[in-house]
Amino acid sequence: MAKDWLRYDQMVEDALRGVVRRALTEAAVSGLPGDHHFYITFRTDHPLVRIPQHLKAQYPREMTIVLQHQFWGLEVTDDSFTVTLSFGGKHEPLFIPYETIVSFADPSVKFALQFDSGEGDEEEEIEGEETGETVLALEKPEAKPALADQRQPASGDADPEKQGGAPTGGTVVALDAFRKKQQ
Repeated sequence: MAKDWLRYDQMVEDALRGVVRRALTEAAVSGLPGDHHFYITFRTDHPLVRIPQHLKAQYPREMTIVLQHQFWGLEVTDDSFTVTLSFGGKHEPLFIPYETIVSFADPSVKFALQFDSGEGDEEEEIEGEETGETVLALEKPEAKPALADQRQPASGDADPEKQGGAPTGGTVVALDAFRKKQQ
């Protein structure tokens, strides 16, 4: 198989992370309009993530935060964002690089993005796919988005079960299942 020198899959993923950055920038500048709110799942085990140790112990792999009513000091840079959330009544700062984000959703408009989790460098090839093209998958989840094992909301009273569940029926963009194995 030919070497993919341009890595279109990474280019697309970087562009989609730009969507997250822009949404957060809008929220930092103007607040969240209407019913907009964000579910952001990120890798807590990534060395660049900075969260309090007790949260890292509680969520050793991944954590989902909700930016809705109770968040403070949202600052957005080109590579990361910082935000302060309330955990058990105590305000805790979080530093989250975009590269650690696993998923981003805005349930108010049924929009969701899912990113490569960074686990393992092996990529899967779609069975029967022989074209060599990178495919961007747009799919509608049948139920809640895949917020597995330790992905739970972490901000104050923002419990998705109390709010009618996690986003459903939205568009999920997933790239990793469509990448070709590199040899």
